[in-house]
Amino acid sequence: MVAITWFRDDLRLADHAALSAAAKDPDGIVALYVLDDETAEVRPLGSAARWWLHESLQQLERSLATYSIPLILRRGPAEQVLPEVVSEVGATAVHWNRRYGAARALDARLKESLTARGITAHSYHGNLLFEPWTVTNSSGDPYAVYSAFWRACLRSPEPDHPLPIPTTLIPGGQQPYSEDLTAWNLQPVTPRWWNGFHDRWVPGEAKALEKLTHFLDSAVTRYHEERDFPARSATSELSPHLRFGEISPRTIWHISRAANQEVEVFLSELGWREFAWHTAYAFPDLHQRSLNQKYQDFPWRKGGGEEVQAWQQGNTGYGIVDAGMRELWQTGFMHNRVRMVAASFLTKNLLVDWRVGEEWFWDTLVDADEASNPFNWQWVAGCGRDASPYFRIFNPQTQQKKFDHDGLYVNCWAPESANLEPLVDLSHSRGEALAAYESIRH
Repeated sequence: MVAITWFRDDLRLADHAALSAAAKDPDGIVALYVLDDETAEVRPLGSAARWWLHESLQQLERSLATYSIPLILRRGPAEQVLPEVVSEVGATAVHWNRRYGAARALDARLKESLTARGITAHSYHGNLLFEPWTVTNSSGDPYAVYSAFWRACLRSPEPDHPLPIPTTLIPGGQQPYSEDLTAWNLQPVTPRWWNGFHDRWVPGEAKALEKLTHFLDSAVTRYHEERDFPARSATSELSPHLRFGEISPRTIWHISRAANQEVEVFLSELGWREFAWHTAYAFPDLHQRSLNQKYQDFPWRKGGGEEVQAWQQGNTGYGIVDAGMRELWQTGFMHNRVRMVAASFLTKNLLVDWRVGEEWFWDTLVDADEASNPFNWQWVAGCGRDASPYFRIFNPQTQQKKFDHDGLYVNCWAPESANLEPLVDLSHSRGEALAAYESIRH
């Protein structure tokens, strides 16, 4: 008899509540990862995220191997695969860390079916600072404004301290067969556009902790002043590590607090991630439906295929937009300030449905998750959680002058952009956007 730890978006050993619980089983554990891209409630990963997943699973496999525990890989619907593995190993318990998007319905069904078979099924708090049902407004509803949300979080009891790696990690005697990771073909062969990812990223738990430590020893002191300047190394770049749970938000919170540095602005960005996930908990179809229902009938421009393609390829004629889109394609990442500018250009200047941009980012960002990605796109488009969204239009020329005035960022990624014919007139397209937004306000 063994206990199964079901890994999902938590590919780490430290501060892993499900792993710590399973490790208490004297008969040992089975470490299982299920690649489920068939179940309706599970959004299949984009291409860049699949690249990261491949690398991260390799790192997790190496970490578990130091305890002589194999990482069992299976592919298929979790409702089919998990009970099969339970039967194969004679497991008496299954442990996992909670998910908060649409997949929580799948987890609920699994917990019910396993329990009906006499199998202990436990879920744990492991991937957020605060459980969504613990931070609500006076009416018991989720917050709609970030500042009020984050104040409520800061008034809450401090997040628990992270758990150490269990000291009693031992393999269960009966280990099931594992599929070959390479056979999953997570890393695309054609086009091999992810070749540059290796120059930018080293996935895995060890690198995540190293990156946090380095950030707190250096850039955090200027983070609040320089975080919006894309050419400066002023951010932590922890987002993909967080997305795959290679480091927990509790670990980031407590190590940052103990660093004896000014970390409040940095932690507030962790709070924005919380805000996105708490919203996704309340609205699990976040990537499909506008939070503001007025926008279901918004007059998005039809067609626009060539303009969308020019935006995707970084050929808009606006330097900061083009640099961001090319950085995205070559590295799987884009600076946050530039993400806002690029998203605003697509939705406000080209009047293209935000879901088109969200899908492109979903496919090309290594840190795209099912909460932050659509949440941020809706915020920029004006249909999400925000107090006064419709007239917020990021002028790419103004943004470039303000945040890349010396041209270091644009010249690095898109030096020829200045020679391109602008895709659209900013003043005219701004007027069209404002008129379209005004049309749905009344």
